Amino acid sequence: MPDTKDNIITTQEVTLHMGPQHPSTHGVLHLILDLQGERIINAEADIGYLHRGTEKLAENLFYHQFVPYTDRLDYMCAMTNNLAYVQAVEKLLDIEITERAKYIRVIASELSRIAGHLLGVGAWAVDLGAMTILLYAIRDREIVLDIFESLCGARMTLSYLRVGGVRYDFTDKVKEACNNLLEVLPKRLDEYETILTGNRIWIQRNKGVGVISGEEAVALGLSGPSLRASGVKWDIRKDEPYLVYDRVDFDVPVGENGDCFDRYLVRMAEMRQSMRIIKQCLRDMPEGPFNVDIPQIVPPKKPDVYSNMEALIHHFKYVSTGFKVPKGEVYSAIEAPKGELGVYIVSDGSEKPYRLKLRVPSFMNLQTVNHMSKGRYLADIVAIVSSLDPVFGECDK
Repeated sequence: MPDTKDNIITTQEVTLHMGPQHPSTHGVLHLILDLQGERIINAEADIGYLHRGTEKLAENLFYHQFVPYTDRLDYMCAMTNNLAYVQAVEKLLDIEITERAKYIRVIASELSRIAGHLLGVGAWAVDLGAMTILLYAIRDREIVLDIFESLCGARMTLSYLRVGGVRYDFTDKVKEACNNLLEVLPKRLDEYETILTGNRIWIQRNKGVGVISGEEAVALGLSGPSLRASGVKWDIRKDEPYLVYDRVDFDVPVGENGDCFDRYLVRMAEMRQSMRIIKQCLRDMPEGPFNVDIPQIVPPKKPDVYSNMEALIHHFKYVSTGFKVPKGEVYSAIEAPKGELGVYIVSDGSEKPYRLKLRVPSFMNLQTVNHMSKGRYLADIVAIVSSLDPVFGECDK
């Protein structure tokens, strides 16, 4: 039958609300999608449903009291949140931590990266219908959480790093557990790649989906694995090294196409590089103190508090009045698992920050959703959001 005005089927533009309670939005993300049939015309990320006022809370807390709040930002990678904050405070104080503490912090950060990427890849796969891989990822992530539990007594919200060093020393038991992880995980990652990398459904759902060029990614503030997947070789650990990253040998994986599939490949490669870093740090970690010798900012050892009056007074003063930080302002950034995590602090010379601002990767990376989604199918938005691996604890900070 020839096409006429009467028999042409047209589709009307509709607006679809996805979330904020949706299993594939990785938290309370509300996506307002303008659709023409199954095609996305516009995608607006509406955030703020989890807003906690973390930055404002910091202004009413002593510097040392804010560390546990950083755990609740990207709660899948708490160690890196601790690190970004305490490094910023140490920069204001103009102190350098001990060599042993530097190595411990690097190991803790890379373990956190592995834990974050494992969950990110597992959740991404289950979003697209592959249930088994999530169970495998959670199984292997538990090994990392066991190490954290042995290191500091907590598994998820750790509060392990402190201004001036770390809370507890790195024991032989923890070292043995790390070595066990380094032995087990490479084979497990090979298994993941066998299941996913050549899987035709996984390839169809990710290859050529959510493409963004390097120039566009930089212009929109993308960072971390998602930026490197677009071919931009920028990693703060290499380009602006901190701790002992300039002393360890590792590669920065980059992609070519800037699509969801490349973002997956970069994360898989990053986990292998994290294992390289941990192995070198375990080998090279020196003996010595794990905190700076500055009583004003480091509390006494807990056993001493029960038997020594001076230690008890010192502990009371530290807990009840904190420590003063010189006037000034500082910005300090690290390479967190999801991208650049920066902390900006303005100090008025008191025991509390006058202002604190967090530059979190999940918030910045979400700016690219509309760009990557236009012209794609509705089903592709799930793969695109998953490939950014957002966590709304830090996005709605």
